[in-house]
Amino acid sequence: MSQKDIEVILTRQLASYLAIPIFLVDPSGNLLYYNEPAETILGRRFYETGEMSVMELSAIFTPVDEEGKPIPSESLPIAIALTQRRPVHSSFWIRGLDGVQRHIEVTALPLIGQTDQPLGAMSMFWQLEDR
Repeated sequence: MSQKDIEVILTRQLASYLAIPIFLVDPSGNLLYYNEPAETILGRRFYETGEMSVMELSAIFTPVDEEGKPIPSESLPIAIALTQRRPVHSSFWIRGLDGVQRHIEVTALPLIGQTDQPLGAMSMFWQLEDR
């Protein structure tokens, strides 16, 4: 694990104390961390997966829209938060690492350091009830 900026370290620490599922990525989109509440939705504990490259992530989670069509990775909320440096909200389906497909709602925020440095992004998400 490489040295992280203090803002990223503190964001990870905050996420570890919150009850809402949180997913944290670096400026390249590589997974840095997800908290315990996210483990249920993602289908595996973080200590079992650890940090992952953006390529590994895109191979594991295949998000689809309401019609079952794959969502391009650049259209996902966390990717938009990274590239456009703005908050984004959306809902879609993912298949967790446990093989279960879940309907989730996601709000992604860019993480921008005090010197206007891009530090990554954070997604907060929750599972929607079947309709």
